[in-house]
This record gives sequence, structure tokens and C-alpha cells, in this order.
Amino acid sequence: MAPPRPPLPLIHDVMVEIFLRLPPDEPEHLFRAALVCKPWLRILCDPGFLRRYRAFHGAPPLLGLLHRLKVMQGDPEPRLTPTTAAPLSPYPDRGRSRALDCRHGRVLLHVGADCWHFVVWDPVTGDEHRLEEPGIPWLIYSGAVLCAVPGCDHLDCHGGPFRVVFVVTDDHEELVKATVYSSETGAWSSPVTLDSGCESYAKHRRDALADSGFYYIPYVQPRRGAVIGDEAYFTLRWGNAIVKYDWGNNSISLINPPTQHVYHVALMVMEDSSLGFACVQDSSLYLWSRKVNSEQTAEWVQCRSIELEEIIPVIRPDDKPLVVGCAEGMDAIFVSTGAGLFTIRLHSKLVKKVEGSGVYFSVLPYMSFYTPDHGRLLSLGGLTDL
Repeated sequence: MAPPRPPLPLIHDVMVEIFLRLPPDEPEHLFRAALVCKPWLRILCDPGFLRRYRAFHGAPPLLGLLHRLKVMQGDPEPRLTPTTAAPLSPYPDRGRSRALDCRHGRVLLHVGADCWHFVVWDPVTGDEHRLEEPGIPWLIYSGAVLCAVPGCDHLDCHGGPFRVVFVVTDDHEELVKATVYSSETGAWSSPVTLDSGCESYAKHRRDALADSGFYYIPYVQPRRGAVIGDEAYFTLRWGNAIVKYDWGNNSISLINPPTQHVYHVALMVMEDSSLGFACVQDSSLYLWSRKVNSEQTAEWVQCRSIELEEIIPVIRPDDKPLVVGCAEGMDAIFVSTGAGLFTIRLHSKLVKKVEGSGVYFSVLPYMSFYTPDHGRLLSLGGLTDL
């Protein structure tokens, strides 16, 4: 039997243009198309097409959600809630675990089985990497995981070197410390401390003591941070002061927030790669960006406000919307009310419910492209004989 003839160039080009426009947040369409015939399978598994597909859509789609609670609220159920039909690998069964971050196709877990350690997990490939703690006695903490491939556009981060940033309130010294792990060296950097030698921290500590009248401990908020270049940002309690850790220089400093009198905030990366700050005040969503002015001094600039009363459903009159996270690159903010968890597209103001009612403090969005390859098609019973 003669081998099938390849598709005509025009038909091939037309099909490529059609496939490019299939929505990445509905990956099942790509897989169904790949199972139709071998010519379509060749197109959809071609590395060149996949690069074009990711570049065409820009930001990876939202495939699932994890979240963290306040320390006093305990740990949520250890699971990754899917937001698409992509068959992600199951959540690692390690007993007690806390999700700290989702970024660049990876999930950072703090696991308490046997002894506390970290697991970096890829829900698309199922790969897991275990790493030991850096030896800081922790009280409360946050962290970030990120791709360490030079020049990567972070549209398809699976495998390769990674880093883990750990920012923690030391349980013995009650000081904020930070360190970074490199998968290439297999080691943590020397911890650096934010202490009274930092002038802005000393002022923040005095102000917090004056406002509260209690002994002040700089608790690192268990929220998802923001990563810009070689810098990671996290918030402290009492006024949402922002810790900046520069792992390239192994230095740590404090940044005053644009406003202090809010309880739920989200740090984010703005479109111009500046640090952003989102919160709700008086039923309006406010966004600030930290800009460098003409005098080369960084200052906060309010760049957007969105009235929420008419677009976010509430159950009771006293049910206040709360900012609990953002999806970088998707132009989306997560807002929680008694009616559920919602995303708000900042430009279009389009609102979508992504999860039911519950207690949310920091939402961790898992974002990645889920596209056909031979291994996934084989696992789904598809055609693999090219």
C-alpha cells in the first residue's frame, strides 16, 4: 500500500493558521484535532508549530489553582483544582503539605512528611525534585520557585534548572531572613537578615509598635510574592510593608506600601515590569505601580481603579470583596466574596467565577501551556506512528 501523500502546501498553511487560533485554556481541542489524522498530528506535534502557538497566545493559560490560608486558619486541602480539561498529574501524596508558589510551570510545596522539606513539582510532566530546608528555624514564611534558564521567555518551562527563594521570620531571633536555592549547585546561599541596621525597617518597626501597642514581630505574610528580574517581593504584617530580596547581590531591604490601611493585598508584576500592588477599599479595586520619577526616585503611582459593586456578586450587604491574588500575563486579579472566587480582567472588566465559596487568603494560579506531544497522545490512546 502506497504511503499517504503529504497535504498540499496551501491546505497545510490554512490548517496551521486555524490551529494557532484554538484557545490554550481549552487544550482538549488541540488533542482532539491531533487524533483526527496523521497529517494533523504532524502539524500539532511539530516543535516549530508549538513555538508559534505559544508566541501567538503570549501568556500561558490558567490550568489550575492552589491556595494558602492564614497561619491561624491552618492548611487547606492539599489539591490542585483544575480550571480546564487538561489531565494534570495528581497532587503529590506526601501527607501534610503547604503550597507556597506556582510559577514558570512549577509548583513549590513545603512538605512535612518524615521531616520538613521542599518539593518542586511540574503538574504537566509529573516531575518532582526534593530539596532540603536551608537550616533557618522558621516561624512563618513564604517562597517562590522560578525558571533559571538564561534568556527563557517562560512560555514553556518544563525541566531545566530552577531557583527557590525562601523568605522567613526566624523563630529564634524573630528577624526576617532570606536565602535562595539553585538546582545547578544543589545548595542554598548564605542567609541575609533584615535587621535594625536597615533604616527603613527600624522606622517601620517603631511605627508598628506605636500603632499596635504590642510587642512587634515582623511576620512574613503567607502570600504569593512577585518576582522581577533578580528580585523577589513579599509582604509583612502590620501595614503590608514589602520585603525586597535581591538574590543577585544577596541583599534584603524594605519598601513602604502605597497604602497601609487594608488587610488583603496582592503583589504583582505590571505590564511594564514594574512592581504592582492591588487591594480593595470601599468596594473599589485599586492598582498602584512603583515607578521611577524624573529624579530617579521610585514612587507609588495609582494607575487604575475599578468599582466592584456592579460586577462582583455578593451574598450579604456586609460581604466585602477581597483581593487574594493575580494571574500575571493574563491581565487578571482574583477577588473573593461569599459567593465564590472570581477573576476580573483588568482591561475588559470581564468577570468569571473560577471556584466556589470558601476561605481564601492567597490564591496560587498554575499557568502553563498543555499541548500535544507523543508521550501525552500515547497515554490518551492516540496516534503516535508518524
